Order: sequence, then structure tokens, then C-alpha cells
Amino acid sequence: MTKDEYNAAQKEAAEMIITSGIQISQSEANKIEVVDFGLNNLKKEGAQILTLVQTDRISIKVIALFPGQTEPEHWHPRVDDDPGKEETIRVVNGFLYLYQPGESNINVGQVPESKDYAYTCRNELVMSVNDQFTLKPGTKHWFRAGSQGAVVYSYSTIARDILDKFSDPEVIRISKIED
Repeated sequence: MTKDEYNAAQKEAAEMIITSGIQISQSEANKIEVVDFGLNNLKKEGAQILTLVQTDRISIKVIALFPGQTEPEHWHPRVDDDPGKEETIRVVNGFLYLYQPGESNINVGQVPESKDYAYTCRNELVMSVNDQFTLKPGTKHWFRAGSQGAVVYSYSTIARDILDKFSDPEVIRISKIED
């Protein structure tokens, strides 16, 4: 992704967050991480993440997903004696389709084209404003935004994003920015 693409996505995400009613400073807007997961198709697979709090015990983030954007299937693994990140997702704006293990019931969302191998969770939970759901440590999951995009809070135990595991072997957690 180019620096211009990164900056444009960061600005669009900040506008989505502010429009959803979450007030953020310009400094915070500049800290929104734009993640394309090394897949170079940000509008289809990616996420824009603002970390509000990150300590050794808790993490609070705001995730902005563009319309139809999918955050790839992943899980938060055990690290030493810690069972892995427990995460609660709460929708602030838009619709979010959360996928987890269980009976296949995809009705509204869809697996990104030609990516069946990388999206194995097919139990769809349709979430709207004020809905929330807690994922237990080590649970595979992925998200897809509705047609208007989605803004969600992610409340969790310690986040070690660099250690997250992904079903798609092509995923690279840290985006590479080109001039």
C-alpha cells in the first residue's frame, strides 16, 4: 500500500469514527493503524484500528471497517501461561457480521471471492448498534462490515496482535507502506 493510500484510509476511518459519535483528537486520528494484512486489497480485506488503551492487562480499541470490508479469519493464541486474548466486540455504528465456529448459517455476509480456504468459520452472527459479543481465548473468528461500513469497540484482555494467527497463509500482520 502506498503512503497516499494509507493516509486516505486513515482519514476516512477517522471520519467514520467521529460520525459514529466517538470523539477523538487529531492526534488520535493520526494514530489510526491501517492494516491491509499484506494482501494489497484494503477495501476488501483489511481493518482500520485505533488503540485507545493498551496496558499489560487490558486493551481498548476502535475498529472501523469500510463498506463490505473483511477482517481476515484469525485467533488469539495461548502465550505461556496466558490462555490468549478474550475479546468483546460492541457495535457503535453500522452492521457487523461476525463469524465463529459452529453450524454454517451464512445468510447475509459472504466469504471474500476465491478465499474459501482462508475463511473456515461459517456461523454468522448479525450485529447492529449496541449489540455485543464476547469471544473466548483461542476462538477462530472474522468480521465483515455491512454495506454502510461498521465502527466497533474491541474490549479485551492484553492484546498481542503481532502473535495473532491467521487461516490465510498470505497474511502479514504489519502493513508495508511504500512511497
